[in-house]
Amino acid sequence: MRNLVSVTLSFSLIAIGTHQAQAQTPQKAQQEEIYELITTAIHTKSSETALPVTVLAGDSLHDAIRGTLGDTLASQPGINNASFGPAVGQTVIRGQQGRRVMNLSNGIPNADASGNSADHAQTVEAILATSIEVLRGPSTLLYGGGAIGGVVNVIDRRIVSALPETPELAIETRHDTAADMNTAVGSLDFATGNFAWHFDGMKRDWNALDIPGLAIDPAYLDMDSGVEALADDANDTEGFIPNSGGESTAATAGLSWVLANGFIGMSINQQDNTYGLPPGAHSHAHEHEDANGPAEPEAPGADFVFIDMERTRYDLSGEWNDLASWAETVTYQLSHTDYAHAEIEGTGAIGTRYSNDSWQQRLQVTHTDTSERHGVIGLQYSQEEFAALGDESFIPVTDIDSRGVFVVEDFHNGPLTFELGARFNQDVYAPLNDNAPNRDFATVSFSGSSLWDVTDTATLGLALSRSQRAPSVEELYSNYGLATPEACVIHFATGSCEVGNVDFTEETSLNTDLTLYLDYGRFSATFTAFYNRFNDYIGQINTGANVDDFPVRAYRQDDARFTGIEVDANLELNAEFDLRIFGDTIAGNFDSNGDVPRMPSNRYGMELSFNKARWTAYASMLHATAQDQPGFAELPSAAWTRFDMGADYSMETGANGDLLLFVKLRNLTDEEIRLSTSYLRGFAPEAGRSLETGVRYRY
Repeated sequence: MRNLVSVTLSFSLIAIGTHQAQAQTPQKAQQEEIYELITTAIHTKSSETALPVTVLAGDSLHDAIRGTLGDTLASQPGINNASFGPAVGQTVIRGQQGRRVMNLSNGIPNADASGNSADHAQTVEAILATSIEVLRGPSTLLYGGGAIGGVVNVIDRRIVSALPETPELAIETRHDTAADMNTAVGSLDFATGNFAWHFDGMKRDWNALDIPGLAIDPAYLDMDSGVEALADDANDTEGFIPNSGGESTAATAGLSWVLANGFIGMSINQQDNTYGLPPGAHSHAHEHEDANGPAEPEAPGADFVFIDMERTRYDLSGEWNDLASWAETVTYQLSHTDYAHAEIEGTGAIGTRYSNDSWQQRLQVTHTDTSERHGVIGLQYSQEEFAALGDESFIPVTDIDSRGVFVVEDFHNGPLTFELGARFNQDVYAPLNDNAPNRDFATVSFSGSSLWDVTDTATLGLALSRSQRAPSVEELYSNYGLATPEACVIHFATGSCEVGNVDFTEETSLNTDLTLYLDYGRFSATFTAFYNRFNDYIGQINTGANVDDFPVRAYRQDDARFTGIEVDANLELNAEFDLRIFGDTIAGNFDSNGDVPRMPSNRYGMELSFNKARWTAYASMLHATAQDQPGFAELPSAAWTRFDMGADYSMETGANGDLLLFVKLRNLTDEEIRLSTSYLRGFAPEAGRSLETGVRYRY
């Protein structure tokens, strides 16, 4: 890895980083006040934008918190979860997942391996967040072409930007019966002179996940694509998923020097995560054969696979305000991440070691020319060395450089708001395998949006964009240079032979978003329709061929289109009861290869909430239709309906402290739920009926 000096001198690109305002969705006055405080607005101080953004903060975030980021966001319109057992939940935005969804921590990418494979956990803890922002549609170009599907920005207080007036302490513990999961988390902020300190920590452990019925979907055994061999090899169980337990810890220390016109701060975050992969997903049955036939049966659990992950991240951040009339705010961020994980078999042998050594930095300047015009310009540079070494390595060690530049301007004219943005990015891949060629890509993206206050109660938003994405490492180099198909290195996480194509070109998306916001006081609603047309979309397609009973999934480039509708409406029944109705639908099709695989099901739901004095409570229903267009040779998913309910009780404990007791009941009817977005849906359904209880203290 090149040294820090070369990294610091090498600048270039992207997006408005942490600083993007949330959409002007009609909310209650108190919600708007919270959003104005927590949203990382940079140039749209009034929080008005036509770009589609979802914000979770405060009590809404606390109620939504789950063990993974994907599960935390899964009840929001247009957002789904791609689970891989209880330890892994990746966010799916408008049908896009993996590399097309960029995960950020305070505006800087999480340099891990979660985008490389469906079984790799994300290195971000939603339970430590103060807010979570999700951007989709045209606004994603602000963070790079790789975020062509969407952006998830998890915001916390690891670098404090203002001096706390008094020490701030928060402690929480919770227990979930579904996996016998225990979680404890705490944070402390305080000031000494002009210095602000932050400490936080989290510990979570869990056992095998309880499920209704069998772990393996019987429909898997009837498929004629080789996967029945995987299912036969898996340890099919009833009532639980074997080898799905684990433990995770995280700790952060941060220090900021708060100035009269800004701050300079640094932090260090350490995360350790160990978890099992459900059998059948990461099966090694076919490796234990020799020339004389199958080996002797191994001891129970010898075929299990565990992931042992370590990640250390160092952050430096500075912000200076009112430096000049043309520079309202100048922000600089530098981040270094040292990530590694080993995939360990039940025998103790290490199959593959993954690592990602990354430097990320961004410089951005916000300007305010007049009250009608605001803007931001910036540079960002990232450098990574991604490696996968061992028996199951199917991607060469690769150096990845990415640099670029962006500009975004917004204009206000009476009832109209216009926003224009553009970015240029260059991505260079340099495999250390001499046989694999270097590739470089230049991508250009731009967007335009308008927001029109039609009446006092109705606002119409239109956003258009052209976004480009460079192919990822796995899309280019997976199993590169195979002499014969039989030589394929199986990716056991997905139970398939994955084959890339080094000749891929840039992926281009033409996006249209049309949104109607209504606010009639007691009734508010947001209706969004979108159409995304992709040229040279890269998808992983089941070819119908098999290698040692494993299906061959090849990355192929084809034009594709995605269409969808998202609805979120709220009705205030009286001073104590609110009714929310929401839903989404999406369809994805290739021009030449049929349906896009692992697309979300159509969903609709409702939630009745109660708020009086110290009590809050809710009851909700979410229904997902059957996904009977799963893609060629993929497993369909049955319809399901989930009922949840919960209640909180708060009490004051002295002048500055408060105590919150909460209880949540999930999947009350013990419904069998298999997510159509998950690679593992045939082997590992979602949790059955569960009870979560907890207590939180804040001072």
